[in-house]
Amino acid sequence: MSDVIIAIILGIIEGLTEFLPVSSSGHMILTAYLLDFTGERAKTFEIVVQLGAVLAVVVFYRKRFLDMVKPGVHRNSSINLLHIAIAMAPAILIGLIFHRFIKTYLFGPSTVLIGLVAGGILMIAAEKLHRKVTAENVDDITYKQAFGIGCFQCLALWPGFSRSGSTISGGMLIGTSQKAAAEFTFIVSVPMMFAATGLDLYKSRAVLSFEDLGIFVVGLAVSFIVATIAIVTFLNLIKKLKLSWFAYYRFALALVFFIIFF
Repeated sequence: MSDVIIAIILGIIEGLTEFLPVSSSGHMILTAYLLDFTGERAKTFEIVVQLGAVLAVVVFYRKRFLDMVKPGVHRNSSINLLHIAIAMAPAILIGLIFHRFIKTYLFGPSTVLIGLVAGGILMIAAEKLHRKVTAENVDDITYKQAFGIGCFQCLALWPGFSRSGSTISGGMLIGTSQKAAAEFTFIVSVPMMFAATGLDLYKSRAVLSFEDLGIFVVGLAVSFIVATIAIVTFLNLIKKLKLSWFAYYRFALALVFFIIFF
């Protein structure tokens, strides 16, 4: 199978799974192994292609992002750039420290299956132990809650855990509604993925070549197109469905791939 076809398949999977707490990176890693698309280039591709889906979030939330950077526009009661920076800090720090370890040891089927199951257990726990809601909407989120959500986001550095699954669960455990945590997750994902993509391209510069540009562009473009079409439906879906439903899907997926690989 050609690299272009593989890039299209993985781009579609990324666009369809990025906004759901099922781990888009986990889906791509497992699919890539089925397609025999592995190695350092594949690992970097799996990170970069996520940027395509995240760009769909930029388009969807463009007014909010513009308001954040315009002087005097945001209200004191709205989330602002400081909320975003606070939420990003923990994962950036851990990611910088453990980047090589994560790329070397965690981008494989067995670790993804562990992440899928562990993340599903966290989501069920969050649903059962959900605290009294103090932040019903995203603009009600405090700096303290933003930091707490950012700490839970560190779990997503383990492929298969899911950024949205980790942060939505964390938000619910510290007093945000599922809807508020989901929306905050999507907003924070934009600068996080730009930072992660930039770091990974820089760290992997020695093993990449100009010839790789084609599949990276194809994968990114496909994931952007698919995510743009799907975003409204999926954003509403994650805000309304119980986390446990996604957890059970993760368990079933892990079981299927465990049978396939082991």
